[in-house]
Amino acid sequence: MGRFQDKVVWVTGASSGIGAEICKQMNAEGAIVVLSARNKNKLEEVQAQLVAPEKSLVLQLDLEDPSNFKEAVETVEKKFQQIDYLFNNGGVSQRGEAGDTTIEVDRKIMEINYFGTIALTKMVLPVMRKQGGGHIIAMSSIAGKFGFYWRSAYSAAKHAIQGFFESLLLEEAKNNIFVTIAYPGKINTDISMSALNSKGEAHGEMDHNQATGMPVDVCVKQLLKAVVKKKKSVLIGNKEIKAVYLKRYFPALFWKVIRKQSPT
Repeated sequence: MGRFQDKVVWVTGASSGIGAEICKQMNAEGAIVVLSARNKNKLEEVQAQLVAPEKSLVLQLDLEDPSNFKEAVETVEKKFQQIDYLFNNGGVSQRGEAGDTTIEVDRKIMEINYFGTIALTKMVLPVMRKQGGGHIIAMSSIAGKFGFYWRSAYSAAKHAIQGFFESLLLEEAKNNIFVTIAYPGKINTDISMSALNSKGEAHGEMDHNQATGMPVDVCVKQLLKAVVKKKKSVLIGNKEIKAVYLKRYFPALFWKVIRKQSPT
């Protein structure tokens, strides 16, 4: 019996990286997982790798298009009668300087990473309230703690995620709904490959920061440990997460150090 035995867990961005690993680890612990992302074929590939694929559902979802969110929530509730965990993991990163990035790219990143995420959350909240509780996990980023090269829109969206979900944490406590905000640093995923450049095209390169980052399975183990403990926030990564504390306690030194870091 795992920690998540027979819990219904909905994961966005489940077709790769952290999202796919969340599905694998939670399913291995007995959870029923709902895998959502835009690419149905990739979702089915992840589903086939689950320990118990029969305890899963592939549900195609585009965070940039909230028009079918209501139907998606109804589908999950009808099939499983509950939603115990919602992992808001889906999103897109960025690789382009602010001054060169078109406003259309800024809006697209904000639409996916912020508005899509909170729209789905708002649709799931009534289900959790009705069943007497639940747990919402918001995947921010270390870029949600401070701005960084080539990440202006991405960082802005992740800062917005923190503000929204910290407010939700306070407001939904009375309904027995918990919120955990995760701040991953450099994690070994392919997030940089699909990151949008200043023209809205895929970056298409595996960054050194990702290639040398924390293994994704280690990242998710730390994340799930924080979820079990109902932590309000968790920083995940290697030495790069020390920058958060450096900014808080030694801001002048932080800015000297951060400007020397590579965008990739």
